Parts: sequence; structure tokens; C-alpha cells
Amino acid sequence: MAFAAQIRIPATYMRGGTSKGVFFVNEQLPAAAQVPGPARDALLLRVIGSPDPYGKHTDGMGGATSSTSKVVIISPSRREGHDVDYLFGQVSIDSAFVDWSGNCGNLSAAVGPFAIAQGLLNNVPADGSATVRIWQANIGKTILAQVPMHAGQVQETGDFELDGVTFPAAEVPLTFVDPAAEEEGGAGAMFPTGQLIDDLDVPGLGTLRATLINAGIPTIFVQAQALGYQGTELQGAINDNPDALAMFERIRAHGALRMGLIERLEDAARRQHTPKVAFVAPPAAYTASSGKAVQVESIDLLVRAMSMGKLHHAMMGTAAVAIGTAAAIPGTLVNLAAGGGERSSVCFGHPSGTLRVGARARCEGGNGRCWKPA
Repeated sequence: MAFAAQIRIPATYMRGGTSKGVFFVNEQLPAAAQVPGPARDALLLRVIGSPDPYGKHTDGMGGATSSTSKVVIISPSRREGHDVDYLFGQVSIDSAFVDWSGNCGNLSAAVGPFAIAQGLLNNVPADGSATVRIWQANIGKTILAQVPMHAGQVQETGDFELDGVTFPAAEVPLTFVDPAAEEEGGAGAMFPTGQLIDDLDVPGLGTLRATLINAGIPTIFVQAQALGYQGTELQGAINDNPDALAMFERIRAHGALRMGLIERLEDAARRQHTPKVAFVAPPAAYTASSGKAVQVESIDLLVRAMSMGKLHHAMMGTAAVAIGTAAAIPGTLVNLAAGGGERSSVCFGHPSGTLRVGARARCEGGNGRCWKPA
């Protein structure tokens, strides 16, 4: 009996923020997988171990969650002013599908260290901080990573602590340059409908107030109270409730249609990674999933976000960009939940703890389409 030939592909398993994934250099992939298409998707699905009807990824490198079923492809950049191109794939757990529609902000923190370790950059300082200029190929945006170096190698150990991650490590600060997503239908507008708050009609829920924003990643923000939540919920409250999961998927599909990301509601099933859905509430005390007490005075608002059909255990990095940007713009639901007014940073509570993000925006006109990153 003939079996498929075994192949060896260099790969690195890395964590970035609250996510981890399998990293590849594009030129080291089999020739058929170096370009978009079925061959690439089939290879990456097998690496992760999807589709897995058991939902465990026992036979594969995936972790059976949206945060750990990810792939990254890096290549030297031919784009002026950039060092590497970064392509991200979100791999479905239970279906044969790789979603290339958006970025992973958490894994963006691992791109610079990976590129340096692979020798893809020249003139890297032996000590101090190396600036890696990253072209995010999924959405066509620039990310600047400051990678700590020591004795000619990436410094991985450190004392930076991130809620949602067990052990401290070195910090890799990121700057998302002009993060408004260039999405079809939105023509690059931060608010594709031109409104800071829309009335979104969702069957079974009626009309919800929603902020629809393209920043970091297309995101639909709704109020926790309108859904019967407090904003202090942990994963079990949502993920163990099939009706809740179905409700959030309806919101996501109708929001995607309103944002111009899809042409038909049924297209949402083939675009699982984007947009995200998040619900917000004013600050309140709660106990995080680790048992850590989050004090009301330590946060500006509460945010819970859905990723690949489940409540995220912490917060997606790209969604954090959307949160920070929306909070900086007076009148959005995120800004109002944080108390309103102008602000350049916000600290929000998520299921694993807290996170502070900063953003600046300016208005060039008189409606939602006027807002641009500052």
C-alpha cells in the first residue's frame, strides 16, 4: 500500500501576547504552498490538525482554541521601508478552513523576534532594541516592533507580565501605524457607515445600538446590558451556552453585512475571523479567571470579545487596538462606557484581568467618516 511521502518543513512554535502559533519562512515551504491556494491551506490545516471532530488537536500543533490554532508566514519584504512581510492565517478547529481576512495582534509581537532569529534582517544591534518594520499583508498595514536584544540574540526572558499569560517574559512594544482597516465596502473609513453609533437590526434581538469600527480589526461593539449581560462574564457564561453563541453569530453576520464586509448573510460563515463582536459596560469589580480580584477603580470600562465563535479568554491584540481607538473618539459606545470625553488611553477589564491601550484620533470633517488615526 502506498502512502504519502514524508516531508520536512522548518517551523517554529511561538507565543506572542495571549496567542501562540506555528511560524514559517515562506521560502522554506514546499513550492506549491508558497503561494495562496488549496495546497497551502491543506498543508497548514494538517500542521494544526484540523478539521478535528474531537475538538482537541491531539494530532497536530494546534491548541484547540482560537488563540492557539494559528499560522504565520514570514518573508523578506520587497516593500520600501519594511523589513519583512507578515501573513496570518486563523485555522478553524472543526472545519477545513483557513481564514486569511485579518491580522492577529498578539502574534504580531512574535514576528520581529522570529524574523531576527531566522536571519531575515541586516544590521541588528547586538544589545539594546532592534526596530523591525513589518508589513501586515492581510490588511495592508505597517507595524513597528521594538525587539529587545542581548549579546546578539533576541532577549526572551524578562519581567513583563500580561494578564492571560502565566509567566513573565521580555516585552515587545508594538506600534500599529494608521490602523484603520482597508476593508471592502468601507473604502478605508474608520467608521464605514459614517456613524459613531448605528441602529443594527438583528432577528430575535430587535434593534441594537452598535459602534462599527475598522481599526486594528473590523469590530462590532454593543452594550452588555442590551444583551442581558453585566460585562463581568467569564468564558463559561458564554461558551457553555449554545443559544448565546448563536446570538453572537447573528450579531456578527448582520454587523458584517452592515459594514460592507460581506454581500450576503450566508457569506459570514466563510469569514469567521472578521469582524469581531465585543460587548462593553461601565467599570465594575469582578474576579478574573485566574482568581485575581479586579478593582473597579483600576479600570475605565469592561470589555468581552468573541473570537472564532467563542468568548476569548483575554483580549485579541487587534481588538485591543479597536478598543483603544474607539475609546479615544467621543460618542462611541466604547467611549461612553468609559465615561465619555476625550482620552488618549484606556484601561479595560477582560476575562483574564486588565489591559491598558493607547490611541489618538482626529476628525477631519463633520461625521463618522471624518475620523482618522492621529
